Amino acid sequence: MKVNKKIIGVTLASSLTLSSLSFTTGNNKVEAKKDPEKAKNVIVLVMDGVSSSTTTLARWYKGEPLAMDDILTGGVRTYSADSAITDSAPAGTALATGNKSNDKFVGVLPEKVTTPGVDQSLADNPYKPVANVLEGAKISGKATGIVSTSEIQHATPAAFSSHAENRSNYDNIAEQQVYQDIDVVLGGGKNSLLPANRKDGENLLDTIENRGYDFVETREELLNSKSKKLWGSFAPSAMAYDMDRSQTKPEEPTLAEMTKKGIDTLSKDKDGFFLFVEGSKPDWAAHANDTIGIISDTLAFDDAVKEALEFAKKDKNTMVIAVSDHGNSGISIGNQNTSGSYSYMPVSAYIDPLKPAKMTLEGALSQLKADKSNALEVAALYGIVSPSAEETKAIKESSNLSKTLVQLLATRANIGFTTGGHTGEDLFMYSYGPGKPVGFVENTDIAHSVASAMGFDLKKLDSQLFMDAEEAFKGASISIDTTNKENPVLVVKQGKTTAEFPVNKDIVIINGKEKDLRSVTVQSNGKFYVSKEAIQTVKKGS
Repeated sequence: MKVNKKIIGVTLASSLTLSSLSFTTGNNKVEAKKDPEKAKNVIVLVMDGVSSSTTTLARWYKGEPLAMDDILTGGVRTYSADSAITDSAPAGTALATGNKSNDKFVGVLPEKVTTPGVDQSLADNPYKPVANVLEGAKISGKATGIVSTSEIQHATPAAFSSHAENRSNYDNIAEQQVYQDIDVVLGGGKNSLLPANRKDGENLLDTIENRGYDFVETREELLNSKSKKLWGSFAPSAMAYDMDRSQTKPEEPTLAEMTKKGIDTLSKDKDGFFLFVEGSKPDWAAHANDTIGIISDTLAFDDAVKEALEFAKKDKNTMVIAVSDHGNSGISIGNQNTSGSYSYMPVSAYIDPLKPAKMTLEGALSQLKADKSNALEVAALYGIVSPSAEETKAIKESSNLSKTLVQLLATRANIGFTTGGHTGEDLFMYSYGPGKPVGFVENTDIAHSVASAMGFDLKKLDSQLFMDAEEAFKGASISIDTTNKENPVLVVKQGKTTAEFPVNKDIVIINGKEKDLRSVTVQSNGKFYVSKEAIQTVKKGS
């Protein structure tokens, strides 16, 4: 196993002509101070499931402007290849790869295109992996990182770091992330690294250690780490809501702390860096119509944006983009009760009823006793203080306390919800620094703006990283070793050379000798995809 595999400049195989991708090399190093369209560093922050009403409500609740307010530069359209309302997997895929895709698809092309205006030819190669901006940054010599408050294998961070035909394939996603050689990985999702929880029985914690990472599991360990390679796994699955953390998970870092540590670590690389950050749980709160949870983690996300902006303003060579992947819940400031009174209701009518809450819905319910005897105390934690007789009756007799609490608080605060699912409205875009996108754009445009700022073209990169193995190795004997059905191996026999490509890994075994590759081998919908570098490596061994 290798300890570190940092790519400086462009040093793929001779056949991998990345000079055509306009990467920075030799004396042609990009300096954004001289070229306003180029950036040494790029930070992309995604607030999952946050609508414009959400940021408005969070601002009123905070009582002062958000960090994002200063860098509002446009809007973004969010629909997918087959729906007006996108899910996180195709939304993340659009933001990371510049391609519209289908529900559940992560980093792969769609199977069908029904949305007007979307390129129909995308469905000509269904399930084909497509290169993302993190892979481009890595191959152009930059340090890379991903940060998330959900499982790091969740749809959006997965779209920036892996390729899977279904977002639920955590085993494959986790394995690819480990073998992508990302410099900083911080978030939840330890369960998917443990052999007991994996169908293939692999111990990815051992792999992480063998690859030279400092593996940390607490806030203190994170902040004290001096390593250039950091893997922080702070929860078995998702991390706590920001408002709940001090009471339920004080050992976890905040999103802002993870973002700052990621920036501090990655910025030591003289070639620059790419960092992806997701505030994951506003979306989860919106699904539950949890007003407090929505506000809690939208403000936590804004704190992370503040960290990114503080660095970018000092550095003067960093592009920052903050955006939501889609709306959720149809949250509104005002509901059916305000139809005739909205014109004279003060801000306090919406905000004051929210202020007594000490915990989010998730946090409050975590304090509920098995016999539900403390339901009123739990309701008070969620902000239902001094309940009326009608509210008390509803709480005590509730068969679904979660639903009851969110409805009672929303009624008190005159907040409306239209759904427990995602919504399809256009959203705000926030950006700063060299190469920043402005105006009203498609979510796919953001990926291309990021790639352009870092000096490469996603389509050209994709043609180098993901080729159909059967077409690439025509004339050779090709088979798939399914001895371990959860970890199939592509076997290519050409002349005296036998090459084995383990799925989800960045290695090839040539006649029994392991060699490193600079991208992972992906199996999607039964097909194997390999890089031109991998093809050339096999040819050299023949």
